[in-house]
Amino acid sequence: MENGEIPENANEHCPGPQSESAGKSDACEGCPNQEVCATTPKGPDPDLVAIAERLATVKHKILVLSGKGGVGKSTFSAQLSYALAAMDFQVGLLDIDICGPSIPKMLGLEGQDIHQSNLGWSPVYVESNLGVMSIGFMLPDPDDAVIWRGPRKNGLIKQFLKDVYWGELDFLVVDAPPGTSDEHISIVQFLQATGIDGAIIVTTPQQVSLIDVRKEVSFCKKVGVPILGVVENMSGLSQPLTDFRFMKMTETGEHTDVTEAFLEFMKTEAPERVDLIAFTEIFDSSAGGAAKMCREMNVPFLGKVPMDPQLCKAAEEGRSCFTDKKCGVSAPALKSIIEKLLLANQWHQPMEQ
Repeated sequence: MENGEIPENANEHCPGPQSESAGKSDACEGCPNQEVCATTPKGPDPDLVAIAERLATVKHKILVLSGKGGVGKSTFSAQLSYALAAMDFQVGLLDIDICGPSIPKMLGLEGQDIHQSNLGWSPVYVESNLGVMSIGFMLPDPDDAVIWRGPRKNGLIKQFLKDVYWGELDFLVVDAPPGTSDEHISIVQFLQATGIDGAIIVTTPQQVSLIDVRKEVSFCKKVGVPILGVVENMSGLSQPLTDFRFMKMTETGEHTDVTEAFLEFMKTEAPERVDLIAFTEIFDSSAGGAAKMCREMNVPFLGKVPMDPQLCKAAEEGRSCFTDKKCGVSAPALKSIIEKLLLANQWHQPMEQ
């Protein structure tokens, strides 16, 4: 328990050896370290000073959160980082989703290794102004499961913040796992002394997702993290008509592909309609979606991003959705959200290099 670190054999919700409740709280019952923690002298964690010094050259720190998994939070984190880097900002992307690190794939960095220098761990760079750090770079096999208790996860998050040398950054984007558990408490505690600009919360439109997002909003308010805004992702399936396949169902229930014939008919009979965008709701948003929730909870609503198969493909291929015109419906929506975020917080001037 050197430097107040949580031991690996601690109970799951260990308050930490330096906590006033160490060895005394309900979470300490049955822990092999209970007696030691109860008698250990308390004091400030010296690692927090090291973290503050390490991150003193980072201007803005943004957490990307979600109430539940599968809402596209990591996709948003990746594309936000790509967009900021394309605006000539110096950007770092820190993936603290210890059990499900998808950021390396979404930035085309699978198989890369972390290197050490006399300054600390070096991020893996996509571009000269976009660096990435993730536990995904530390796994010998990408199929390996990370089966860790909370204290060990928290220890790695602290090490990322303390030992990674980012240099001078305009933005550090932190992609957090879903929920409001140990990793979230740790990242807030570790970063509070350095200043957190705020959190962006990603959701989908249906109530089953918004129920959990409300908890995420409450978490941010309780721990004092400003909410920069909520993004409604997968806000209806939207794509060009020509990207669809059209099927005809036979009497036996089989499907026959009539796409070619349908598109040829459209080009001949209604050529002015061929360039239409088709839209349909996938999730039930009849209750008002994220926009209504934001009004009720008095938090900013940043906008909607449609479900775009081309955006999914960009994430799978580890590339930016802004570099070509393939993501014709999602890229403009993301760009509008990011511009709104920058304008609202007056983040306009990239760091001079």
